[in-house]
Amino acid sequence: MKYKIAVCDDNAADRNYILDMINRWAKVGEREIVPDSFPSAESFLFHYAEKSDYEILLLDIEMGDMDGVTLAKKIRENNDTLQIIFVTGYSDYIAEGYEVAALHYLMKPVKEEKLFSVLDRAVEKLARNEKVLHFEVGGDMVRVPIHKLRYAEVFGNYVTIHAEGEITVKMTLGDLEKQLDERFYRVGRSAIVNLTQVSRVTRTEIKLMDGTALPLPRGAYNSINRAIINME
Repeated sequence: MKYKIAVCDDNAADRNYILDMINRWAKVGEREIVPDSFPSAESFLFHYAEKSDYEILLLDIEMGDMDGVTLAKKIRENNDTLQIIFVTGYSDYIAEGYEVAALHYLMKPVKEEKLFSVLDRAVEKLARNEKVLHFEVGGDMVRVPIHKLRYAEVFGNYVTIHAEGEITVKMTLGDLEKQLDERFYRVGRSAIVNLTQVSRVTRTEIKLMDGTALPLPRGAYNSINRAIINME
């Protein structure tokens, strides 16, 4: 697979430094890439509006009129598969990273070994996002890309899957769980949640990015937080 990778940073030296490491990563891993760079969020957005075909974006946060977090939010309005990696000299924006499902934060000056590791994770996640689940509903076959599945909940002998829409199928939650990966967490006996969709976890509930609140069983607070950390 050929990966289109963009670097967006208003500092030319930082842009070139990151691009050089990306090219070395591609050479070492024998990966085919199309690298690109932009000096501002506005310039990236102008190009992106015409052709939204990037797979990975390395994004500075502190930039000109439009900052990186604002750009990431605009991207997430219609693209939830682009792998966003924040590259920044500041550590004050981690909460915003949850909101835009950022893959990782890299602190400047970026170390090559760390960048290579994060890029490896990005391509692994892109590969996983290609997986599609198939369900038979009313005699029709329905395809659900795995990354679109926000959560699933069980009612008796049926499971309702919440993705771009809702579908209800006759199966057990355990059978569904076997088809999923480490991005998904079993919430007691009643639900499975996509950890990449989690915006906040309290002692009593899991809050998703779309506003859905799922009850968190007693004693599960530490385990779900460990699952989120391990996934990252």
